[in-house]
Amino acid sequence: MSTWFVTGAGRGLGLEIARAVLAGGDTVVAAVRNPHQLPDDVKQSERALAVPLDVTRADQIAQAVGAAVRRFGGMDVLVNNAGRGLLGALEETTDAEARSLFDLNVFGLIGVTRAVLPGMRAAGKGKIVNIGSRSGFEGAPGLSVYCASKFAVAGISEALAAELEPFGIQSMVVEPGVLRTDFLAPSSLSTAVRRIPSYDGTPAHALLDMIGVVNHTQAGDPVKGAALIYEVACQDKLPRHLALGRDAVEHRWATLARLLDDLAVWQERSVATVCDDIL
Repeated sequence: MSTWFVTGAGRGLGLEIARAVLAGGDTVVAAVRNPHQLPDDVKQSERALAVPLDVTRADQIAQAVGAAVRRFGGMDVLVNNAGRGLLGALEETTDAEARSLFDLNVFGLIGVTRAVLPGMRAAGKGKIVNIGSRSGFEGAPGLSVYCASKFAVAGISEALAAELEPFGIQSMVVEPGVLRTDFLAPSSLSTAVRRIPSYDGTPAHALLDMIGVVNHTQAGDPVKGAALIYEVACQDKLPRHLALGRDAVEHRWATLARLLDDLAVWQERSVATVCDDIL
């Protein structure tokens, strides 16, 4: 039996991951801003512990991790799922909006990971599962700052995989495409307060204008996605990246093709920029 610590477990993908963990016979620490809002099937399980956690608050991180250790003795899998979106062109986004997003999506993830790692290092094992996004390997118009935060998650996850290998700890980033959750609802997706009319009719405002139509019609099933995350995380060896959803897979291949094209065009000139004494 493994113990999982899942942030942002109150709804959406995080909740379904918690449910998948319980269905698999493992224990779960469901870390949420308000534990009272957890559904009864998770909250009342004997193999679940609900803890209050705002990942932007260091004091709550320490308290939540401490409660998990006291209850279960340690953690085998950390799922950094807590996060939200920010919609708006880069020019429309204020510094305060961007910093608030990074405080949650990036620095919150860093804080929780730092709190969990000492126990994993002492145990000589553990797995870090960071929930990134398709927007973490492909920039999307109207989501520039959100993409930046998820690119950061991917970079942190890759670096952790190398940093933690000597301690028997693995790291992977899960990169979901669109999932039929509340992500496009105001509770999960903020919109830049400033709107510049010049961007109307351009790709930067396409999602902004369609959000009411596409919300809750997304193709990705969060229950199936959570089941796959649980299955993969239970394997002996984690992949560095896990694309989640048909759109995520298709866009990943398209992104790789563009990268290879760019590399091929400039490869010879790029290699030739070495110092003359190396030639």
